[in-house]
Amino acid sequence: MLAQALARVLGLSFRRIQFTSDLLPADIVGVSVFRQGKGEFEFQPGPIFAQLILADEVNRATPKAQSALLEAMEEYQVSVDGTTRALPDPFFVVATQNPADQIGTFPLPESQLDRFLFRLELGYPDAASERELIVGADRRAMLAGVSAALTPELLVRLQAMASKVHMSDPLVDYIQELVRQTRESPDIDIGLSPRGALALASAAKAHAFVQHHAGVYPDDIQAVFAAVAGHRVKPAGNTSYRSAAELCQHVLDSVAIP
Repeated sequence: MLAQALARVLGLSFRRIQFTSDLLPADIVGVSVFRQGKGEFEFQPGPIFAQLILADEVNRATPKAQSALLEAMEEYQVSVDGTTRALPDPFFVVATQNPADQIGTFPLPESQLDRFLFRLELGYPDAASERELIVGADRRAMLAGVSAALTPELLVRLQAMASKVHMSDPLVDYIQELVRQTRESPDIDIGLSPRGALALASAAKAHAFVQHHAGVYPDDIQAVFAAVAGHRVKPAGNTSYRSAAELCQHVLDSVAIP
């Protein structure tokens, strides 16, 4: 529902892909079909060719099927039968995953986790929100009334504007120090990669943009740090920090604020 509402508000085309254990990469990216009348193969695009993709229960698919998202999420293109095809612009993947201890799940490789900008945990709704769900109107019926507030072209322009938000050298130093702390902390086995550092900078600029800040502030970096770093860092086996949120807060507390 959240992904569909987001797509409608942003004016984006939407596709949902249900990830299952028998899903194949061709089910995602598409396949070449022989057209007997033409005597040639014709590419049939898969559901990945949309602007906003919902990869539902992504960790129920095998690593082979999950790998179909790697090129798409990093380079916004897919390669099939020796031909590379560009994906729509803008392109965005929203994924849900089941708890790792549930039956029929496969671990997401670090290379794939690193391609997700954020990981957000919604949790259970509070009492007032849950009551509204129970007694309120059907959410799917409400979804039909959601109209576009943006166009894809305007969204691309806003993304370009956000990327140009000023970040001073001391704040670049701050990001690098946070990244270095994740790599050197005895509580973390795997720290942030260069892709993670880029994601932190981009997310901080976007946060500053929507908050109408003149430039990136330390608060912007701190606000997005847990969402950007939580799924990328791997806690050490002997750490006392039991959750990603606690570990990320420990990293923030360990680095001086400029």
